[in-house]
Amino acid sequence: MQEASFYSKTTNCQVQCELCPWNCILSDGQTGNCKVRSNQNGVLLTEIYNKVAALGSDPIEKKPLYHFYPGKNILSVGEVGCNLHCSFCQNHRISQCRASEFSGFHNISAKKIVTEALKTWNNIGIAYTYNEPFTFYEFLLDTAELVQSKGLKNVVVSNGYINEKPLQKVLPFIDAFNIDLKAFSNDFYKKHTKGELQPVLNSLKEIAESPAHLEITTLIIPGLNDDISEFKNMVNWIASELGESVPLHLSRYYPQYKLSAPATPIETLIELYDLAKQHLQHVYLGNVSDTERSATYCPNCNTELIARNHYKTEITKIDTCGKCQKCGSTASIII
Repeated sequence: MQEASFYSKTTNCQVQCELCPWNCILSDGQTGNCKVRSNQNGVLLTEIYNKVAALGSDPIEKKPLYHFYPGKNILSVGEVGCNLHCSFCQNHRISQCRASEFSGFHNISAKKIVTEALKTWNNIGIAYTYNEPFTFYEFLLDTAELVQSKGLKNVVVSNGYINEKPLQKVLPFIDAFNIDLKAFSNDFYKKHTKGELQPVLNSLKEIAESPAHLEITTLIIPGLNDDISEFKNMVNWIASELGESVPLHLSRYYPQYKLSAPATPIETLIELYDLAKQHLQHVYLGNVSDTERSATYCPNCNTELIARNHYKTEITKIDTCGKCQKCGSTASIII
């Protein structure tokens, strides 16, 4: 175990974690809402330092990131634990598991992870993903600093549920984020994630104001977050507060974990895609086979710049500076 960052000591051997909006107050022996940070004799410890639950090379498009080194691979690492509790979680076997109950850890240091990244083919760096990365904040930060020193890239795939000070500290080391914006309704967040919407919006704005690249993913769930009016408010907010060039990924939901709603109709995804395209330059459909709506187009002349078929990527009409070869417009793509 390792002493955690961002906490304060209170009275009677209690501590208050200040990493995420839960701000858990823990008595001796208690574990936080994330299931991986615990009070041991008045000291807040992280139980997932120098270990991983998952490690493997993925296409960068799988994160999903479509505008950040398309066609490259990235070494992905994950732990257990999460500070949200989504009824539809796609990775619940590790995200909703206590560190003390998980038997599949692999002990590994930040140095060894970087060594693995350096020898992995076509690899640009490390992605912190699979579960919520900010629950292993200390290990993430130490690894990210080393990754950056070796000239590699750091990617975080997160729910965005983190307090401002910890986010500001890690931002200089992160090159790209994909943030899950699960809905644009606080009622949805409270009922289906046990969290709240506003902290996620705050994180999105902070990231958008930083040098880091940002993309957003929304899993479309029938009857829960597919209301046309609510969705329109969401894409309007993204366009006005974050920028119309921020890519938005709309993913198809399939029944998972505690939620048994039917899979998202393709017609719903297409309808929301068409609506989002009225306000945002780059919108994509995920978890479906749709080459038309997974391609990247020039926002000025509509030339296809990048063709995609699942995770197979072909850069067609974009130069190494991220500009359209036909009209010269910038497409907000890092090559």
